[in-house]
Amino acid sequence: MMEWTDRHCRFFHRLLTRRALLYTEMLTTGAVLRGDRGRLLGFDPFEQPVALQLGGSDPAALAQAARIGADFGYVEINLNSGCPSDRVQEGRFGACLMAEPALVADCVAAMKAAVDIPVTVKCRIGIDDQDPQDSLFAFTAAVKAAGIDALIVHARKAWLKGLSPRENRDVPPLDYGLVHRLKAAHPDLPVVINGGIATQAQAQEQLAHVDGVMMGRAAYQEPWRLLQVDPVLFGEDAAFASAKEAALAMMPYIKREMAAGVRLNSITRHMLGLFRAVPGARAFRRHLATESVKPGASAGVMADALAQVVDSGPDMANIAA
Repeated sequence: MMEWTDRHCRFFHRLLTRRALLYTEMLTTGAVLRGDRGRLLGFDPFEQPVALQLGGSDPAALAQAARIGADFGYVEINLNSGCPSDRVQEGRFGACLMAEPALVADCVAAMKAAVDIPVTVKCRIGIDDQDPQDSLFAFTAAVKAAGIDALIVHARKAWLKGLSPRENRDVPPLDYGLVHRLKAAHPDLPVVINGGIATQAQAQEQLAHVDGVMMGRAAYQEPWRLLQVDPVLFGEDAAFASAKEAALAMMPYIKREMAAGVRLNSITRHMLGLFRAVPGARAFRRHLATESVKPGASAGVMADALAQVVDSGPDMANIAA
């Protein structure tokens, strides 16, 4: 979710669900060690619980970056071994690390020694010509021996040769059954499943086999779905009765951030998919997309966009399936 789940996105998503664990976009160890840490790692305490996702393959650098993340207050450090982009491969991190389970294990061990918070890994079921059954189980055995606290598995292969990063999100077939078998083989290891899960009903089905569900694109592209996380998965009241109420609750944050110099579009770009199947949803998206990018755009643009939407009330809670 590089360049997607930034701090503005996470603040917005936290308004929609109090309970879900949120993840940062992937940050490389180089960026964490040598970049503007306040800008890259800073977050509002309201976002908690939030995990820091790192990209890298040098155990010492990852250990140092993990310590920095823990000092910033993140509740988990996650090593990305599943991203298939060319840029990531050139840096020797992401999905290409599926070919080097021993190295990933060394990275996990180094981070575990450096921090007292959970260290997790996100991976694919395999890459290129690997047999997923063999690659996933061997990878799991290596990182489990290193003391990993949980494994997040995107239930698709990543084809690093021949498919683009976009195609790698859809073309390789999903194999949920393999992840279920992995969990059955490692009942003491928390296993979280990812890939193609878009509804709370689908999440509930998965939770009969694994310990957790990660939602990526569905949560970002249609954030209204997050309103059902708390009532459906945690048995608690929804944060808001409608998506419009949640959007109105963002207004103080928008005004605060704009007063600090943040452009309106940097915040509202994460909100374009908030409404679905309600009168005015298309007008909301169009107004926000065209007006928020203009020089001098103010918080009034958001107010005007929301005025296009008919508040659907509690009925928004019934479109989770």
